[in-house]
Amino acid sequence: MATLAGKFPTIWQPATIVSNDTDAQAKYQSIQSQIPNIQPKGTQPASLEGDFSNFTPTYPSSDPDCWWTYDQCTTPKLAGLPPDLAAVPEPDTLGYGFDDGPNCSHNAFYDYLTQNDQKATMFYIGSNVMNWPLEAQRALADGHEICVHTWSHRYMTSLTNDEVFAEFYYTVRMQAIQMVVGVTPTCWRPPFGDVDDRVRAIAHALGLRTIIWKYDSNDWREGTANITAADIDANYEALIARQQNGTFATEGVIMLTHELNNFTMSEAMKFYDQLKAAFKYIVPVGVATNQTQPYVETGYSLPSFDQYISGTTTISGGPSPTFGSTGATGSGSPSGSSSSGSATGTSSKGAAQKASFDGLGMLAAGATFVGVALKLLA
Repeated sequence: MATLAGKFPTIWQPATIVSNDTDAQAKYQSIQSQIPNIQPKGTQPASLEGDFSNFTPTYPSSDPDCWWTYDQCTTPKLAGLPPDLAAVPEPDTLGYGFDDGPNCSHNAFYDYLTQNDQKATMFYIGSNVMNWPLEAQRALADGHEICVHTWSHRYMTSLTNDEVFAEFYYTVRMQAIQMVVGVTPTCWRPPFGDVDDRVRAIAHALGLRTIIWKYDSNDWREGTANITAADIDANYEALIARQQNGTFATEGVIMLTHELNNFTMSEAMKFYDQLKAAFKYIVPVGVATNQTQPYVETGYSLPSFDQYISGTTTISGGPSPTFGSTGATGSGSPSGSSSSGSATGTSSKGAAQKASFDGLGMLAAGATFVGVALKLLA
């Protein structure tokens, strides 16, 4: 991978089009007519905290840009853009997935999923794929669905058009994931949920559908701002209680969880049996929506929802990785984080740290509602 570094942006920095990358430049120019005239929002401090304090006071309360961070908007105002996927259509169904991978030592967690014949949707960060290529390959080999979680895990609405493009392009379009894993995903999830119609338009032009969520485990917050493991347990338990009382009897739910560190993966394993007992079905997001062709490349298929719940959890293999081979190795623990499992204990090469919006502080312990409605501050 080191020999290819010059062909990619610097890892964990906001992506820009690499100098002399004529293919990327040509692709970017080809989608210009599809990008609306919507200005970037706020700023992106080095701490990765999204600072919208100078933007929200003058932003119209009508939310003309369908800005999720402001008002949890998932139906674009811009013509021609499909709605975000925020829930799954199948009742009593959990759309199962994990953000921020691949993790340098996720083998125990992936082994657990394999032992339970459970597939999931993995939202991979391009910088992590570059750091941990073998771990990324394992996801495909195990039959999981792979989606994009951008190059450097930034608030996407704060970036310029060319930066938004590069965050997608170098993660997916014939670049990191395609080069390492051998497939080109057609789905993505915005870090922090931060997306508006400008970002959606660029993603759509690159063949990516936007996936959000309606229920947040807040698992990544453990160990920050006095958030304890018991608080995260309570979030899982609240979701289970909602399923048991019929909340998802007509439409299933997508829960936000993370492949971030030892705690988040251990928590997923801890509650898996309870989730399985409560929900009628637990399936990857693509399966729940019958996205049987999840990649640009042909030859790899996901089962339909009916096939999956009938016991056919894997349909076919697919393209071979361009780089290396499968069979990642790592520690037996779910993650390479510190033994305490705190969110701050990740490897220096792990997922980007997350933070709340300036002036809002951390969400209350045990909170189950996703995001923060910045509209309240306007």
